[in-house]
Amino acid sequence: MRYFIRLSYLGTKYHGWQYQPNAMSVQEKLETALSTALQTKTNIIGAGRTDTGVHAKNYIAHFDMVNPSFENDIPLLVYKLNSLLPNDIAIHEIYKVDKDAHARFDATKRTYNYIISTAKDPFNSNTSWLRLGNLDIEKMNKASELLLGYSDFTSFAKLHADAKTNICDIMKARWKKEGNLIIFEISADRFLRNMVRAIVGTMIDIGRGKLSLKDFETIIESKNRNNAGVSAAAEGLFLVKIDYP
Repeated sequence: MRYFIRLSYLGTKYHGWQYQPNAMSVQEKLETALSTALQTKTNIIGAGRTDTGVHAKNYIAHFDMVNPSFENDIPLLVYKLNSLLPNDIAIHEIYKVDKDAHARFDATKRTYNYIISTAKDPFNSNTSWLRLGNLDIEKMNKASELLLGYSDFTSFAKLHADAKTNICDIMKARWKKEGNLIIFEISADRFLRNMVRAIVGTMIDIGRGKLSLKDFETIIESKNRNNAGVSAAAEGLFLVKIDYP
């Protein structure tokens, strides 16, 4: 039987979701815990990569349960996994899905938040990017609207990545201010490696008056990563939602 796992993790200590041969990943921690709980080697497929240091509030992965021991007591399996996992990884629910359901390929939309802190705060130093000074959020939102008119985001893709295409359908992009935090929300059918952080880094240059909206369009149309801004820091990025049919 195939199951989806919904989890969250603080990515500070991890080299992303994806298994790494010489570094600690969330996938490795979860596979180890699940294999221990089920008493059999169990592989897990995630909804996609997250970069080193990036967080997830709602991440989805799937696995096939060979050992039937927990099929009638999924809450117990959730409890056991949370007992085995470190405090920075939490399992929220496990539920049965169709035998062909796939955590990565069946996803129709992914939503990220990027959080900027405009004041030093020791309680969010690992979960936001500190940027002092004023930012023109209205202008940054005009730039966000421009994103919706494009589909090729090569200018914001990690150089020499292995993506087969740089085409993405961005459905929503919006900035908002909440106290000392400035939050960017972006939804798309898929994202390229480093894409959100590159977009945020470039938009900060717009908010600071270093780039115009026309400059932003020119950067997108150039399809050249070297023309975009520096990538925003990993600690401010959260995967917040993945949608399925």
